[in-house]
Amino acid sequence: MNFMSRIESEEKERKLAGKLMRLAADTLAVRFRFFDVAVFSLPSAEMRGASAFSTDGRQVFYDPERLLQRYLEDAGIPLRAYLHMLLHNLFLHPVLAAGESISGEALRYRNLAYDIAVEQVILDLDLPEAALGRDGEEREALSKIASWIPKLTPDRIYRYFTVAPPSETALQEFESLFSIDDHTAWRARTDREETGLTEELWRKLSRRVKADVKSFSGNSPGAAAFLGPLELATKERYDYADVLKKFAALGEEMRVSDDTFDYIYYTYGLFVYGNMPLVEPLEYRDEKKIREFVIVIDTSASTGGNRVREFLAETHRIISDSGLFFEKPVLHIIQADDRVRKDTVIEDTQALEAYMKDLTVQGFGGTDFRPAFAYVDELIEQNRFENLKGLIYFTDGYGVYPDRQPAYETIFVFTEEDEQAPKLPPWASKVVLEDRI
Repeated sequence: MNFMSRIESEEKERKLAGKLMRLAADTLAVRFRFFDVAVFSLPSAEMRGASAFSTDGRQVFYDPERLLQRYLEDAGIPLRAYLHMLLHNLFLHPVLAAGESISGEALRYRNLAYDIAVEQVILDLDLPEAALGRDGEEREALSKIASWIPKLTPDRIYRYFTVAPPSETALQEFESLFSIDDHTAWRARTDREETGLTEELWRKLSRRVKADVKSFSGNSPGAAAFLGPLELATKERYDYADVLKKFAALGEEMRVSDDTFDYIYYTYGLFVYGNMPLVEPLEYRDEKKIREFVIVIDTSASTGGNRVREFLAETHRIISDSGLFFEKPVLHIIQADDRVRKDTVIEDTQALEAYMKDLTVQGFGGTDFRPAFAYVDELIEQNRFENLKGLIYFTDGYGVYPDRQPAYETIFVFTEEDEQAPKLPPWASKVVLEDRI
C-alpha cells in the first residue's frame, strides 16, 4: 500500500469509527430517555495510540484502529464501551479514584471492582445492541462472585479481593471478562479546579438521571438496575471531621494569640529601646479543640480487620491535617467484644500510625457494649481524663447497649446500614460508614 492509499485508508477508518461512536450515543439517548443529557455531556473523541477506550469525565476516547478491530470481532462493542464509560461517570467512579493512593495488586482489584459493578448493571439492562459474545461467561462469573459477596458494590468487591486474593489466573480471567476501558486517566488528573468542575457536573447528572429513572422506569426494561448505584452516588455523605467536632472543648493552646497581641506597640518598643519590647507576646490563646476522646473497636467476629484499619486511617488523617486537635491529644483505643481486651493510649500521630501498622485485633467473642462503657467510667473516676467529651464505638450494631446514658457524647459508627440491627438508645448518635459507590 503506497503512502496516499494508507492516508485514505486511515481517513476511512476515522470516519467509520466516529460514526460508530456517535451511533452508540444516539442509540442510548433514544432507548433510555433518562440518559439524554448525560450522553450529550460526554462526547466522544478519537485518541490514536492509546488504549481502545477511556474516559476522563469530560469525553470518551477511542483509538479508531483498535475500535474497528474489536468491532469486527463483536459488533456490540461500540455501544457497550460507551455505556460502560457513561455508567462509570454516573456512578462517580472516576471521582472516587482521583482520591485513591493505591498501586500494584490493590490497584488491579480496585479497577476490577469498578468494572464488575458496572457490567452487572449493563447485563441487567439486557440491551441487544450492547450484547457481547462473552456475556454468558460474564453472567456465570457474576453468579460466582455474588455467592461470595451478597451486594456487588465496588467497595465490597474490593475488600473481598484484598482479604481473599484470587489467583493470578482467576484475576486475569475476571479482567478479560469485565474490563473494557483504561482507568489510568482517573488517577492522572492534576488540575484541581477542572477536576472539581467535572465532579460537580456528574453529581448533578447523577441526581437528574436518578429522578428520571424513577419517572420513566415503568417504560424502560431494566431501568431499576440503575437505582441502587445511583442512590449510592447521590447520597449525602457524612463528614467525619464534623462528627469529631462534637468532642471539642475549650482550652489553652500554646501559641501567639493574634487577637490580643498588638504588634505595633511591640515593634515600637524594639525600635526605641533596642531589645525592650513594650508588650510581650502572649504565648497562649483559647481554642475549642479536641484534647481527649475514646475509640472503642468492636472486635467480635462480625467486624473485619480491614474496616477497622480504614476507620483508623481516616482518624489518623484528620488528626494530622484538620487542626481539630490540640498539639498533644490523648486518644484511648479500646478493643472489646463481650469484655475489654486491650486499651492503648495514643498521644501523637506517630504513635497512631505505628498502632495501625502493627494492629492485632483481640477478641472475636460475642458483642456486649456495656463493659467498654463501664471501663471508661472507671477511668473517669480515676481522674485519667481531664474533660472527656466523647466516645466513638466502631461496630456492626449487634450487641447489648447500656441502660443509662453516659456523661459524655457517644457516637456509634456502623460498618454498614442494617435494618435488622438492634435499635440504638435515644441518647446515642449513629453514623454509617456507607460503602462508596
